[in-house]
Amino acid sequence: MRYLILGGTVFLGRALVQAALARGHSLTLFNRGQSNPDLFPKVEQLHGDRATDLSALQGRHWDAVIDTCGYVPRIVRLSAEALAGATDHYTFISSLSVYADTSQPGTDESAPVGTLEDETVEQVTGETYGPLKALCERAVEQTLPGRALVIRPGLIVGPFDPTDRFTYWPHRVAQGGEVLAPGRPARPVQFIDVRDLAEWTLDMVEAKRTGVYNADGPAQPLPMEQLLDTCKIVSGSAARFTWASEEFSAEQQVEAWSQMPPGSLSRARVSPAKNRTNLP
Repeated sequence: MRYLILGGTVFLGRALVQAALARGHSLTLFNRGQSNPDLFPKVEQLHGDRATDLSALQGRHWDAVIDTCGYVPRIVRLSAEALAGATDHYTFISSLSVYADTSQPGTDESAPVGTLEDETVEQVTGETYGPLKALCERAVEQTLPGRALVIRPGLIVGPFDPTDRFTYWPHRVAQGGEVLAPGRPARPVQFIDVRDLAEWTLDMVEAKRTGVYNADGPAQPLPMEQLLDTCKIVSGSAARFTWASEEFSAEQQVEAWSQMPPGSLSRARVSPAKNRTNLP
């Protein structure tokens, strides 16, 4: 297959390129050429800013497009419109953050998504990220009806993760000593390995799947305590865990997502996918 990947050199995009190359697909990357520009020297790369200049995409055709880096609905719509006549299938990588309420276990793809009172807002913040992603989904589906696949991953982890949302834990536990652990030991956590997500995304595209799918794991509940104990066993450390509520962490001004990611792995138990399509 001939793929166009919007992005393609950072984290999930990088994993998608590696997986697609291993399958023998022909690839074109479209990005600004700013992140890891020398990463795939043998892959065709087109450069441009998707917000202002999509001219490099004109006059071309690909079997499938995968958009890994869309956050603003207006800009995503521009890309989708520019490529509507240039591809048979368009995949948009969204997020589980689109859901209006993640407090209830078993959330599936039919659950309501978050909304914005002002849909012209383009500033991406913790509050607007999810609703903006939902609006991006809508833009793609409206532009390519019947040809759009929307994937909503949970927390993505694995090689070349540019954040510390997951790697904080194996690193900190390996250091030993007393480790502050967030919330309840039995609280279930969810995440998905970037390599599994990349392979499954390609499976979905090759099967010409359309519609909306959650992408999260593991399939069975994983308590936070088991995750930390596994980090301890694998690293051979003598770490000791002191469990503290998120309220206590907030009182002590321990900031989530930066100083310690107490909420980064904690989500409602989200149904991985309504059709159970071979998720890892």
